[in-house]
Amino acid sequence: MMLLMLQSVVSLILITLGAVCSIKDSRISLAVSILALVIALPVAAATQLFMYVLLVVAIGILTIFSMSVKENQMSGVDYSLVALIALITIYIAYTNDVAFILAAFVIASVPTYALVFAGDRPMVDVALKYIVFMVLATVLFIIGTLMLTFSSKAGDPTLYTLGFVMLILGLGMEVGCAPMHEWVPDVFSAADPLPLSVIASITKIVPFVAAYKIILLTELPQLSNLTIFVAFIAVISMFTGNIGALTAKETGRILAYSTVANMGYVIATLSIVTSKNYLYLAFAGALLQLIVNAFGKASFFASIKTNGNSRPLMYLLALSFIGLPPLMGFWSKFFILTSLVGAGLVWLAFLLIVNSAISIPYYLRIARNLAGDTVPGKVTAIALVASAAMLITLIPPNWFVSVAKMIIGGV
Repeated sequence: MMLLMLQSVVSLILITLGAVCSIKDSRISLAVSILALVIALPVAAATQLFMYVLLVVAIGILTIFSMSVKENQMSGVDYSLVALIALITIYIAYTNDVAFILAAFVIASVPTYALVFAGDRPMVDVALKYIVFMVLATVLFIIGTLMLTFSSKAGDPTLYTLGFVMLILGLGMEVGCAPMHEWVPDVFSAADPLPLSVIASITKIVPFVAAYKIILLTELPQLSNLTIFVAFIAVISMFTGNIGALTAKETGRILAYSTVANMGYVIATLSIVTSKNYLYLAFAGALLQLIVNAFGKASFFASIKTNGNSRPLMYLLALSFIGLPPLMGFWSKFFILTSLVGAGLVWLAFLLIVNSAISIPYYLRIARNLAGDTVPGKVTAIALVASAAMLITLIPPNWFVSVAKMIIGGV
């Protein structure tokens, strides 16, 4: 633990120095931010969380590079903010302290308030709409957590129910689950694609890990009756996202609604938190789905910025989102479906399969819209790394269930 604390302090110092030095040259911040993430790997190598840390570091570096596709008024500082989000995504896996979990939730969200203003065409009205929703989401999540913590000690079922509902509403608003998704289509279609590559990708991981940990730390018998509320939120989000994406025309708006659908798949796993036999499998599926979303969205939005990318890479990423075996997107949905069926929620598993089928046409349309004959460059390299990540599950990723158990097993 001392080594982890030392490494975190060094990383934070590097990130701060990089942001300061970016005033002179943004490339300094780029190099220092990447270094701050890479030095997390030796510490994680001695633990069973190494693969999780490696994937988060890869997502962080990929997202930093996507931000560097085109310079903006925040170039340099934005790299440091992304590195900070990635670091907090790593550290939340190591803690079960409610105060730190809440701090991680806030730290992962607040940097995006500045990032949404980045880019060469910042839109103040859209940015303000995003910030208002995020502040409200944070308030709901924090109040819900405090109510759950107090009621779990006091044994108050009414207060526990209210706290759980508030936490789920805050989580849904933060990540863009329907029906709390009103900000998503407008922001994704109007804001600059490069900051969106952050908002749509790596920032989605911490809220779900935080929600899992808090719910398990404060569990009362009433939880089993409340999970049906989460299941219905998941269904609404899946259908709203997929139908919205089918009818949308602009690529950015399609990706917005696909995010709503993906968050529906992930939040569905919270409906079986009381089923201890399938909890780790469900969390592994949720985490893999978030990783697929992070790699894919970072590449897709960078490709929108440059008006296209490599045709084979765009189709490979699209097929992973669809769930073609043995790509990572298949295994994430397979884990989720298996856990839902095992926990007795066959109806929810069936609806997830239906929604996955609905998503096929618009993911192929995204690939077709972004595919082109491009000269190899930074954006192609980003898509190549993202596509390579989708291929690491050519061998069934049973090891990821062990990673999931390490993250929430001690709760």
